[in-house]
Amino acid sequence: MVRVPRLGIADSPYRVQVLDRAVEILDLLGSCQEDMSLAELCAALKLHKSTVHRLTMALERHRLVEKNAESGRYRLGLKLAELGSKALAALSLRDRARPHLARLVHETDETVHLCILDDCHVVFIEDLEPQRSVRSVPSAGRRAPAYCTAVGKAMLAALPEADLHARLRRMELKPRTKRTIITPAALKSDLRSVRVRGYAVDDEENDPGVRCVGAAVYDLQGRMAAGISVSGPAFRITKAKVAEVARHVSGAAVALSRELGYETENWNSLQFGSD
Repeated sequence: MVRVPRLGIADSPYRVQVLDRAVEILDLLGSCQEDMSLAELCAALKLHKSTVHRLTMALERHRLVEKNAESGRYRLGLKLAELGSKALAALSLRDRARPHLARLVHETDETVHLCILDDCHVVFIEDLEPQRSVRSVPSAGRRAPAYCTAVGKAMLAALPEADLHARLRRMELKPRTKRTIITPAALKSDLRSVRVRGYAVDDEENDPGVRCVGAAVYDLQGRMAAGISVSGPAFRITKAKVAEVARHVSGAAVALSRELGYETENWNSLQFGSD
């Protein structure tokens, strides 16, 4: 029998018991050099067999744990490796992006965001702010629908057609403001325009009074890796000023893409696109 330590999670007013127990199982499996049986998990966790069985089934369904078909013993699943790789990639991306984001703040004097695409949503992983009294609220860690944000539309437009269409079918286009695009046809038309000019615009589509400009970032293989955007009050980022902001945003996206190893002959449309 594998000897394992009793693992626990510190008391907290925000504990959710089922999540705590699931994490304990993952921690337990990660601390052992051998696969564990259901009985060993129950003994280590001091939980009833039916409870642990339900938890391991749920974790197995999400590929967070794997069950050996022959021995019936459990180990950590490959999904954790996938998530870990994404987390490490995001950290590396953030470090590489910071100098370009800092320059973009200096050039535009507006809030700058670095984002990644998670299915149909944008995840903000880094924000830099200007020294202004009126500026966009920092949003690092926040999620937002991709269809109504400039950076989200820029990243969607950079996807292969099959991938894009699959995501569009899963999207529920809800009005966030009176300017939000809420029909698939209109969104597809907007994304075609994004591809032509090389950047996307959120014209008060996600937040009233806020206008944003975003561009996609590409990796060594030419795949969309992230997105960069600038956001600010619509009275400062006027429609007449969008093209100027877009040149700076696209320039930052080009510079970061090149640092990630991507080269193409078509950067001119990204750097100098206009409405």
